[in-house]
Amino acid sequence: MDVLRIIQITINEKNMNNFWFIGLPYAAILIFIIGSFLRYKVTPFQVSSLSTQFLEGKKLFWGNRPFHWGIIFLFFGHLIAFLFPRTLIVWNGIPARLLIIEASAFAFAIAAFTGLMLLIYRRLTNRKLQMVTTKMDVAVYVVLLVQIVTGIWIALFHRWGSTWFASSLTPYVKSIFVLKPDMNIIATMPLMVKVHVSSAFVLLGMIPFTRFMHFLVYPFAYIWRPYQLVIWNWERKKIRTSNKLATNQKISEEV
Repeated sequence: MDVLRIIQITINEKNMNNFWFIGLPYAAILIFIIGSFLRYKVTPFQVSSLSTQFLEGKKLFWGNRPFHWGIIFLFFGHLIAFLFPRTLIVWNGIPARLLIIEASAFAFAIAAFTGLMLLIYRRLTNRKLQMVTTKMDVAVYVVLLVQIVTGIWIALFHRWGSTWFASSLTPYVKSIFVLKPDMNIIATMPLMVKVHVSSAFVLLGMIPFTRFMHFLVYPFAYIWRPYQLVIWNWERKKIRTSNKLATNQKISEEV
């Protein structure tokens, strides 16, 4: 009986690993690609961050800045470990460099966590924001919180993640993209690592249904486009103190 029970537990664990680390990633990627395309084609003018700054701006500023700076740094840190794993491992060969990377990543994770908590507090304490908060907004906050908390947990209790991520998790992620999924490594990882990876794919699949779509239409062209030259064709100080605008008279008459 004990042998049969062990076999059954092993089979159930393997099925769960297949679901979380093979089925979920492919489902999330398909939903992300197809869902984003359809949303952009069907409702292109609704693809935005749906900013609530006009309802409340002060708390948004103090929450938005640390959250975005933290998330952006962590995203590109993970991306570098995925694209250049060998280079990162060699770089981390010097202890001082490894400590700098680990400390910087932890600091940005704390910044992202602090910003997210401020944004959640802002939503919970402002009635106007509560009226425009959707179920998907709540889901996004929950998944983001899981992502950041598990990331901080991993940094504290499973240290030197920048190295073992590049050597262990990068092959797993690459196996997903080359359509040869290999979950042998991820299956032996600690629970928090598994939750961190799974929630990342969940977040990816949620993008077409949330305000995260605005990342896909960010105006990157603004970075290299020429400066816009704005020329006033009237005297600004004079036009601001004019009383004729209230009577619908033409600006040219003021000038």
